[in-house]
Amino acid sequence: MTSQPITDLQLVLSAGLLVVVWLLSWRLRLGLGRELVIAGARMVVQLLLVGLILGWVFSLQNPWLVLGIALAMTFLAAQSAAQRSTRRYHLLLLDSFVAILASSFLVTAVALEGILHIEPWYLPQYVVPVLGMVLGNSLTGVSLATERFTATLATERDRVESMLALGATRREAARGPQRDALRTGLIPTINSMAVMGVVSLPGMMTGQILAGADPTVAVRYQLVIMFVIACATTLGCLVWLELAFRRLFDPQHRLRAERLTYAPGKGGTK
Repeated sequence: MTSQPITDLQLVLSAGLLVVVWLLSWRLRLGLGRELVIAGARMVVQLLLVGLILGWVFSLQNPWLVLGIALAMTFLAAQSAAQRSTRRYHLLLLDSFVAILASSFLVTAVALEGILHIEPWYLPQYVVPVLGMVLGNSLTGVSLATERFTATLATERDRVESMLALGATRREAARGPQRDALRTGLIPTINSMAVMGVVSLPGMMTGQILAGADPTVAVRYQLVIMFVIACATTLGCLVWLELAFRRLFDPQHRLRAERLTYAPGKGGTK
């Protein structure tokens, strides 16, 4: 069994479904028409470009080229994670990049080399899709952890500073907000794992089945990927929380809440 090719006409017909969404947005006065058009256009252009680039990369199989693409993907993921936060601090982008890079590269390497035994390790057919799925979930986890941790420190500043004034160390004062932020960052991954196979069929598994793979083989690959995603997301959130902790609490056990500012266009000044 082989995958069913999609013609240009079929693509145009599928795009008509987005027109339905636009019409509903207009009729219900949701104000999302412009965003839908821009997002749809960007998606088409980006995916077409990615398809061309990946076709070229797959044909070359150059390890340095694959590494360069992986680093570029990681930077874009970190940028997206940092930009989603309402409150920011200096070097937030760097911390997000370090956290996502360390966790995603480490866990992806373990998956490809230690579990799947891909030889050579830089086969782009495996590296790019697996890393892409890991990065997509890691950035979501880190962005949610960022939003929760910074919001908690801002809204519960008095409570945190009271703990510090009563003799708590910065680590003790930050433990509660960090725990809540980590829990928030992991919610999407846990929810996805809980309903997978019952409510939803994940993208990787669906793609393999549509391409003609045996469903049992597709299931095994999906299980590996989900375990990898869960580990990478957890490690990414933990690394970021540690870096943010050191930025927002100084060695004198003081909360430096003044370092938090609202992102442009997010409202507020503090």
